[in-house]
Amino acid sequence: MALDRISNLPSDVVENILSRLSIKEAVSTSVLSSNWRYKTAMLPHLVFDNRCFSNKNLTTFENIVNQVLLLHIGPINTFKLSHRDRLATSDIDRWILHLSRNAIEEFILDIWQGDPYKAPSCLFSCQDLVHLELYNCLLKPPSTFKGFKSLRSLDIRWITLASDVFDKMIVCSPLLEELTVVYIDGLTRLKIDAPNLQYLKVNGDFENVSLENTLNLVEVSIALDGSYDQRLVPGNCSNLVKFFVHLPHIRRLKIKSFFLQYLAFGDLPEKLPEPLLSLNYLSLSIRFKHLKELLTALFLIRNSPSLKVLSISAEEDQAVLVEEAKYLLDDNENCLLNQLQIVTIIGVSGVETELDFIRFLLSNAPVLKRMTVKPASMNGELVKKLLQFRRGSAFAEIIYMDP
Repeated sequence: MALDRISNLPSDVVENILSRLSIKEAVSTSVLSSNWRYKTAMLPHLVFDNRCFSNKNLTTFENIVNQVLLLHIGPINTFKLSHRDRLATSDIDRWILHLSRNAIEEFILDIWQGDPYKAPSCLFSCQDLVHLELYNCLLKPPSTFKGFKSLRSLDIRWITLASDVFDKMIVCSPLLEELTVVYIDGLTRLKIDAPNLQYLKVNGDFENVSLENTLNLVEVSIALDGSYDQRLVPGNCSNLVKFFVHLPHIRRLKIKSFFLQYLAFGDLPEKLPEPLLSLNYLSLSIRFKHLKELLTALFLIRNSPSLKVLSISAEEDQAVLVEEAKYLLDDNENCLLNQLQIVTIIGVSGVETELDFIRFLLSNAPVLKRMTVKPASMNGELVKKLLQFRRGSAFAEIIYMDP
């Protein structure tokens, strides 16, 4: 007989090969020989998704999950369940109960359709969880729930829960390093208290976003829906200062949608208590016709002496153009951006405020290497004006991209 090279591979190599197949394909290898009969039964990473079957037979899908779990030998480190169609709640409950008895470390539940799935109480007893992802779920943990002591990464999207449940999940998960929060029903004010948190992504309709004990954050991305013009009344206390006082080591920051407008509320200080010395990447969505947003954007740029990469997205707006913007930019002519090397600006329409902002960047960035400009629509006049602007860097290249 010919030498079976694959069967004689080390067990960890075989496991790596099987882990790259769908569950359906991995299970089918059990008929190859007696040596392969139980290899899939010992896989520590189980992924059940639409790759398993080409049809929409839910019964077949549920049967294969039942069969794999029933025959499985050894620990289950990862379990992912994702399906386009609504699965039976009783089946999911039973699978989670089984996993809760197996020291599961990574659990991903992606419910695509139907009402939010109410997570069973046994999920909250999984104290070995390191990574947790939940989509379209209702979370009501038992009163005995004290957080996840081993959790390092939490990703919750389109979840329904009460504010006290969210607070307990964050505060009582002391090792949490990565957090993604997207569209949470039942939560209007987002408060994040996580001393070990390093990566944060927020997207949703929140009236307030507050950070506490987040001094280790290095990467933040926040997008808020809805206008804050009428929802909040500006006061003397700056949202900008309250937010950045908890981000002394931030390196990458993305401000999208209406979050810049949220930061613009309150009195704008002359400078931050401490400059953003580590910030080297900044992405901003700006409504250039709003003076306060432009002021806030300039404030962030001025207070980021290590900034190397700047990405700007011009948001469309019907507001009347503010004449003060030109004088504002002129006042900042002496603000040198000594580290800025790469600038990308998309969605500009060619209004004076946008052009003045581009001129400001070009003239105040002595080591600028490349500025890429992509307008919202074809604009031949914009190209001519860009070429006329003075450049603070002799090596700066302006790249114009057609929309």
